[in-house]
Amino acid sequence: MRPGAAVVLASASLLMLAPGAPATAAPPLPALLADTGGGTQLITAQAPRAKATSGTLTWWDLRDGTWTKAGSAPARFGANGLVQGDHRRQGTNTTPAGLYDLPYAFGIKEAPAGTKVTYRPVLQNSWWCEDNDSRSYNRWTEPRPADCRATESEHLIAYPQQYAQAYVIGFNYATPVRQRGAGIFLHVNGRAATAGCVSVPADAMRAILAWADPDRRPHIAIGTSRGPTAIVRY
Repeated sequence: MRPGAAVVLASASLLMLAPGAPATAAPPLPALLADTGGGTQLITAQAPRAKATSGTLTWWDLRDGTWTKAGSAPARFGANGLVQGDHRRQGTNTTPAGLYDLPYAFGIKEAPAGTKVTYRPVLQNSWWCEDNDSRSYNRWTEPRPADCRATESEHLIAYPQQYAQAYVIGFNYATPVRQRGAGIFLHVNGRAATAGCVSVPADAMRAILAWADPDRRPHIAIGTSRGPTAIVRY
């Protein structure tokens, strides 16, 4: 990830030419980004505006210099919409906009067939520590350490629908900043908007995990069509 980077997604569906000339299709979305992480796989999660709680998630391959769409699905975002990652505060139910790596995947269910990324099985004592006072802040722990309060953490096995399969989003992960937020994942849809994660239908989550290849350095770009959290070429 580029820490604190504001990623902006361009939303134009057509590029207009000179008056009277036919319109031509816009370039693929990743081609409009200032940064795609340097790999040859990318996930884009785009909301129409900052306060939106739903949008579109698309996964892309870069082959022979051209980005091509590998799949797409409806996506859900935080209950309070999106905010720039470096401005986010924990507990605000906002999804952090930015460009992030994808450290590893996990799940209560087995990894989908063909999964290449590191996949951790969720066990009874698997927790994600979100306690700002803990040395394990924003980390998977097994078991939960004494300095990480259960009331400030997620007991992963308690979410059999959302965490059937999931992918860790590297927001605030490499060098965690306290109070910025913890436990931001790409996971299976629950009943409504998320607490800050990005979620998709179960079949899309399985497809993404079977598609992702760590050798191709996949990243996720989260943003909006316009405004301060939008994705455009700088």
